[in-house]
Amino acid sequence: MGINTGKETVMKSEMFIGLLFCAVAAAGFAAESDGIFAYKVGQFEVFMLVESERDGNTSIIPGADEAMLRRHIPASGFKHTANAFLVKAHGKNILIDTGTGANGVIVDKIKKLGVEPENVDAVLITHMHGDHFSGLQKDGKALFPNATIYLSERELEYWTKTNVNQGAVAALAPYGSQVKSFEPSEINGTLSELLPGIIPIANYGHTPGHTVFMVTAGSGERLVIIGDLLHVALVQFPNPDISASYDMNPKAAAVARWQILGFAAKNKIPVGGMHIVYPGVGMVEPAETGYKFVPLK
Repeated sequence: MGINTGKETVMKSEMFIGLLFCAVAAAGFAAESDGIFAYKVGQFEVFMLVESERDGNTSIIPGADEAMLRRHIPASGFKHTANAFLVKAHGKNILIDTGTGANGVIVDKIKKLGVEPENVDAVLITHMHGDHFSGLQKDGKALFPNATIYLSERELEYWTKTNVNQGAVAALAPYGSQVKSFEPSEINGTLSELLPGIIPIANYGHTPGHTVFMVTAGSGERLVIIGDLLHVALVQFPNPDISASYDMNPKAAAVARWQILGFAAKNKIPVGGMHIVYPGVGMVEPAETGYKFVPLK
């Protein structure tokens, strides 16, 4: 059911994922506001949670030439971050991705926000790369024991059947029948809710079933949580054609970037990303070669 990337591409992707996992787990996290950015989507509360932050590396975007890097990357360098999101909507606590689980950072942060792990009602997984799902369990026990775990059908099929990843299997195992799959909406089609106020949108390319989630309030306010749509924001917002080494299907990932960024810019919808530095949420505006990101304050 997944995108046919070929054995060599899959092995390369898994190698990069493992390196990223180790680097993120070893890093510290951002100090700004304790790495928590609060945002309102109508009556809903959204919190961007920084799990870790480290020095960025442009080698993960091999398609960017030296001129492009000089234009967009400061001489002082840049930061790479790993984030998750907590959404409080309709009396429910919804976690979008869990990070690596390193040092219990995400769990500690939701506790600071008044949410105990057993009070998380749902966990939405954008995709099954280790820095997004590994915080689901520790020592074989569910960290969010009462939560329903949601991920797209293509993503579940690929990592647990087509190209079995034991880390993914182990992370989902403690939840048993609490794991649910879904078919996300198409960006240009009818957008259907998975949960009240939460719309999953197909965004394949980074992984076979990569999904972004739009938080939508009755007031008409919206926020698109874009997962791993991009990894080096300074370069990929203005140049959406540039894919990262982690993108399993680089061409499809580039198409997905253009679609989502264009949708957000046209409709003036803010986006939040798992690899966008604090505050991690901002507006997308048209720019010369693509788009620019304007962080919220």
